[in-house]
Amino acid sequence: MRIIGGKYKGKSIIAPKNLPVRPTTDFAKESLFNILRNQIDYDSTVLLELFAGTGNIGYEFASRGCESITSVDLNFNCVRFIKKINRELDLKNTVIRSDAFRFIKSCKNQYNFIFADPPYNLENISDLPNYIFSNNILEKNGILIIEHDKNTDFSESPYFKNVRQYGRVMFSFFNFIA
Repeated sequence: MRIIGGKYKGKSIIAPKNLPVRPTTDFAKESLFNILRNQIDYDSTVLLELFAGTGNIGYEFASRGCESITSVDLNFNCVRFIKKINRELDLKNTVIRSDAFRFIKSCKNQYNFIFADPPYNLENISDLPNYIFSNNILEKNGILIIEHDKNTDFSESPYFKNVRQYGRVMFSFFNFIA
């Protein structure tokens, strides 16, 4: 895996083989960040990365100037890996070991951008958008993106905006319009 843009562009990040992750492909990441380039100001973005895994998306945001990043993952080794890379890159990202649903329920902060990359076979993946919106952790006019595969369809959500597919990776976009 490599960082595809910004200050750390080209930096390779080698995750240990024992991490239970499926990092977003470079092809899908490039496509996603091409879309985001004209939609957000990274300097003012407050990012929440749920099911962070390797922290891949957080590093991309940090490389582009985002200084407020919270990465949440339940796996101890994933959390330890993200903290290691944060030290190597001298990032001040917050890393929290927690179940994403439990974190959302107890979270007192709001974010203007949330990226979630749950396991594609997560039993309650279809509940994730409504859970995020009902717990009021996305600011008004904020953006939520959930990475998933073709077996998940979020189009019935009242906050659903659109879906983009890049190979086997799909990104569903949601907006919390004021």
